[in-house]
Amino acid sequence: MAEDEALYALAREVGQILRLQGRVLVLAESCTGGWVAQCITDVPGSSAWFDRGFVTYSNQAKYELLGVPSEIIEVYGAVSVETVRAMAAGALSHSAAGVAAAVSGIAGPTGGTPDKPVGTVWFAWQRGDGICRVKHMQFGGDRRQVRRQAVRVALQGILDVCRD
Repeated sequence: MAEDEALYALAREVGQILRLQGRVLVLAESCTGGWVAQCITDVPGSSAWFDRGFVTYSNQAKYELLGVPSEIIEVYGAVSVETVRAMAAGALSHSAAGVAAAVSGIAGPTGGTPDKPVGTVWFAWQRGDGICRVKHMQFGGDRRQVRRQAVRVALQGILDVCRD
């Protein structure tokens, strides 16, 4: 499938830049359910530049595994800039990595609200030196299409934050 090949090519490029920079990656995924980690680990030799992935689908997992303060989710929701920032920071602090990517969104077909419709996804990429980028996207399509687009943006964002 051409879409899978494109994701693999992005993941391979992520590995190349991390290896060249001597950096290691950690992931904190919610709506993508580990799909970003799957793309990363499809690349042979990824153990040299990928430390671990956290699939924190529930709010409880975000608190327990990443240390996201419950107040952040209570006030802003699980799908928010505040939550993905805390997820990325938590992933870094709970790993030996120097680059983190976090993603949280509403893949559908249910779960959307007028303020956060289905297809809403927030991303954060953070480096150990404090550089952090965030992005909000509104994707169209069915559940699988929303998730696939989120994986692509997450991978591209890793490249971008490494190039900063």
